Amino acid sequence: MTTTFTRRRVLKAVPAAAAAATLPAPFISGAARAAGDPILIGVPTAQTAQAGVADHQDYLNGTTLAIEEINAAGGVLGRPLKTVVVDIDPLSPESGQVAINKLIDAKVHAMSCAFVFTPVPVADVSARYKAPFLWGLTQRNFTDILAKNPEEYGHIFQTDPSEVHYGYTFPVFLKAMRDQGIWKPINNGVHIVQEQIAYNQTISKALQSALPKSEFKLAGITDIQYPVQDWGSVIQEIKKIGAGAVMIDHWVAAEYAAFVKQFGADPLKGALVYLQYGPSQPEFLELSGPAAEGFVWSTVLGVYADDKGKEFRAKYKKRFPGIMGLCYTGNGYDVTYYLKAAWEAVGDPSKFKEVCDFVRKTPYRGVCGYMSMNNSLQECAHYPDTGDAIGAKELEQGMAQLFFQVQNAEHKIIYPDVLKESALRKAPWW
Repeated sequence: MTTTFTRRRVLKAVPAAAAAATLPAPFISGAARAAGDPILIGVPTAQTAQAGVADHQDYLNGTTLAIEEINAAGGVLGRPLKTVVVDIDPLSPESGQVAINKLIDAKVHAMSCAFVFTPVPVADVSARYKAPFLWGLTQRNFTDILAKNPEEYGHIFQTDPSEVHYGYTFPVFLKAMRDQGIWKPINNGVHIVQEQIAYNQTISKALQSALPKSEFKLAGITDIQYPVQDWGSVIQEIKKIGAGAVMIDHWVAAEYAAFVKQFGADPLKGALVYLQYGPSQPEFLELSGPAAEGFVWSTVLGVYADDKGKEFRAKYKKRFPGIMGLCYTGNGYDVTYYLKAAWEAVGDPSKFKEVCDFVRKTPYRGVCGYMSMNNSLQECAHYPDTGDAIGAKELEQGMAQLFFQVQNAEHKIIYPDVLKESALRKAPWW
């Protein structure tokens, strides 16, 4: 498998980025630098884990860029920002607990993290400290728990919509693509190929619940287990079921790259193939090459391609050359500026409760859209509204789920229409 190689490649960049995040930005004049004790942001970052390294690196990079900009402009309340980076394994509850305890020992003023797959143990440790904790968790299972325990978890904010929307929105997206006329489905069936972690299972269940209310129907379900060593049997099952649309409900970019190469050699003609989220990670395009052309994916936490998003993309690519991740890069950047706004409004980063109250009550429009977490789940509203309790009827009331298609080796937004960069194109196997 190529996973180990790409992990090593990504890890080479981690120490340098971590060091950069803790130092003043380059090219800052002495007069512009903030003075005094630094305001500390704890950033648990997967560096040696089997999963999550690419997304966590993106998140740290986005945080680094924001801190460099803020410190260059004089810091926050006259003080510089500084990260405290600790290693974390997103799949290990014990690792998560150790990481948070280290940040508490460091007396950080806030915690900022991409995600973990075991949120409750991490949240429990953070609850004894109550510093603002913002993360792109994307897990309704946890925000449901938060809603029932606001006294315990009221300091924790999910800076994106939950994963249920991946399931709820998929039939809406399919209808839009069909109605545009580019994709002419061979039938209205939807085949779900599902991984076993809770995140993927929640997405699958949400899609299964949404299909009977749509113009599409469930054609079949195929189970897979990470790590997927060979996609051959799965592809044969896809061809056997013969659904018009296929959702590969997985999460590992390197394994998606292996899938697109095998599928391209023996495709189901006419099928729209959707790869759940994983292609957002830079290594997907690096490993897939031309085989990625035509595949579709989405994220509830993506950098827009509006003026604000384009400006950020340009700055990020200049600071971190190469293929840019389009999800957690922007999230780390936005969260840092969100905290800056909260600290400046409160006047003291040590006043955890007041800072949390500001974040809860005050929306923030970042490069990934509009964050408003003033609801019982303390998660961002989702656009478009699909009837979920936390939905937004207008774009600037929520965070848009962005659907991309790989076109000429680039990710292009094709839905929702208000944000699209390009129309859906015919995939090579149609």
